[in-house]
Amino acid sequence: MRRNIDRIRAVVIEHIIEETPTVKTFIFKDNISSKSKPGQFLMVWIPRVEELPMSVMVSEKKGYAAITIRKLGFGSTALFNKRKGEILGVRGPYGNQFKIGNNTKKALLVGGGTGLVPLLRLTTKLNELKIDTTVVIGARSKEEVFFEKQANDFLDKTQHKVIISTEDGSYGVKGYATDVMSLIVNKEKFDTVYTSGPELMIKKVFDIGLTNSLSVQASLERYMKCGVGICASCCIGDQLVCRDGTVFDETQISGMIEFGLMYRDKSGRKCRFSNVKLG
Repeated sequence: MRRNIDRIRAVVIEHIIEETPTVKTFIFKDNISSKSKPGQFLMVWIPRVEELPMSVMVSEKKGYAAITIRKLGFGSTALFNKRKGEILGVRGPYGNQFKIGNNTKKALLVGGGTGLVPLLRLTTKLNELKIDTTVVIGARSKEEVFFEKQANDFLDKTQHKVIISTEDGSYGVKGYATDVMSLIVNKEKFDTVYTSGPELMIKKVFDIGLTNSLSVQASLERYMKCGVGICASCCIGDQLVCRDGTVFDETQISGMIEFGLMYRDKSGRKCRFSNVKLG
C-alpha cells in the first residue's frame, strides 16, 4: 500500500463544478484517493507547472475523489484553468486525520475558504456517528460562499446547524467565522472544536478555544514541496505539517512558537504575518 500511495497516478478530470468565480472543484476517478481520511491530503501534479498539496474533497460516486482549488498563485491558477478530460498526477493520501473521541457528543466545525474541504469529509463521519454538529462557514461576501448545501446534505442523519458569516454582511451573519464562534461558545457547550483554513483564522479559533477550555483540533496549511517529510518546507518549529500533521491538537499547537507569527515562502525563508486580518 505504501508503494501505491507514493507513486504518481494519472487521473482524468471527469467533472468540474464552478463553486464561485474564483473556486472550482475537480472530480476524478481514483480508488486510493476516495478512501482518504478527514485531514489527509494529496500531492497534485500539474504537468509542466508545479505540484501542490490539496485536501481531498468528498465525491458522491464510489471510487471517486475531488479537489477544490482557489485561483490565486501561479500553480493554483494553472490548475483552475484545467478543463474536463485533461490529466493530473496525484500521489498520497498523506498525513494523519481528525480524531473523534468516544465521549464526543457535540462538535463545532469552523472553516473558511478551501479549508472547508477536510471539514466536509469530517462531517460524513460525524453524520454516521449521529453527533450533534454545528458548522460555521466564513466568506468575504455572498458571492464567495460555497459548500453550504453540501454541509447540510452530509449531516442529514444527525442534528445539525450550518451558519454562514460574511465579512461584508451580504449573507448570513456579518463578521468573521471566529466572531460567530465567540458568540456560539458563550451560549452552548461543545466537546470538540475542529477547524481548517487560513493560519491566522486558526490562531483565533485556538485562542477562543483556550479561553473557553475547549478541545481544539486544527488541520494546518503550510507550503509543501515533497509531502513526505524530506524538504522541511512545511515545518513549524520542529513539527512537519506533512509528516506530523496536518491535524494538530491544542497541546501541540501551544508548543508551536512560530504559529500565527511566522511562515515560510517558497525559498524556505521565514516571513512574518503582517497586515492580515484574523477572520
